[in-house]
Amino acid sequence: MSETYSFTDPRLAELDGFKVTIDPAKKRADVTLSRPPLNVISMPQRDQLRLVFETLDADERVRIVVLSGEGEHFSSGGNIKGFMEASPEHVSKLAWNVAAPARCSKPVIAANRGYTFGVGFEISLACDFRIVSQTCFYALPEQKLGQIPGSGGSARLQKIVGVTRTKDIVMRSKRIPGKTAVEWGIATECVADGELEATVDALVDELLEFSPLAQRTAKKMLNETDDAFLTTAIELEGLNYSRLRQSEDFKEGVEAFHAKRKPNFTGR
Repeated sequence: MSETYSFTDPRLAELDGFKVTIDPAKKRADVTLSRPPLNVISMPQRDQLRLVFETLDADERVRIVVLSGEGEHFSSGGNIKGFMEASPEHVSKLAWNVAAPARCSKPVIAANRGYTFGVGFEISLACDFRIVSQTCFYALPEQKLGQIPGSGGSARLQKIVGVTRTKDIVMRSKRIPGKTAVEWGIATECVADGELEATVDALVDELLEFSPLAQRTAKKMLNETDDAFLTTAIELEGLNYSRLRQSEDFKEGVEAFHAKRKPNFTGR
């Protein structure tokens, strides 16, 4: 059963525009944007979100993190006024804060419905899985403000869809519906709006069946080799494969396979 997460860091004593719950039995933490109706993300909220992901990453009770939004929209983006009030030093940290889900060693799932714009899209792109409902629209609308994405959005998107489609999205502030996002490889899966939570729940259950050590290794390896030469990526894959061969989880997986039983992975 989910319960409100208790933070010891005084900087997280009062959360700005979101809530965090944990279900220890399911080894799941939920980070829910909760400033309806559009879940606008403030500047201080970005700092807190980074701290939250770092905290959950260090919590042994948590295996999977789900990032979602309350209501009909994930997030319409950032607080525009906040950009004008923030110092240059603060603004320079935006991409680092928003990239917190990518740095988290554990699988992070973004559940996107409705407007998923600006920083809402950028932080979703930093997650490992993006499950979208048929109501979802992705967009980087910064051109309408005389600006460009500043939290890694265009850079991550270009890695996924290439420069031509990224220019179409960024330079035209174009909205991409959920179904197209799946076709272009931006989203993992697109489902009916009423099935979003159940689909995310099923993905959480599926991921929990695997070795946490192998999952952490795979995420780190894939992130670090995303822009590496093929020869370097193959070399790193081999080194990580060799390392996992020494793990108790690999031994358990092999024994369970031959015994035709469900493996009991411990993360060691």
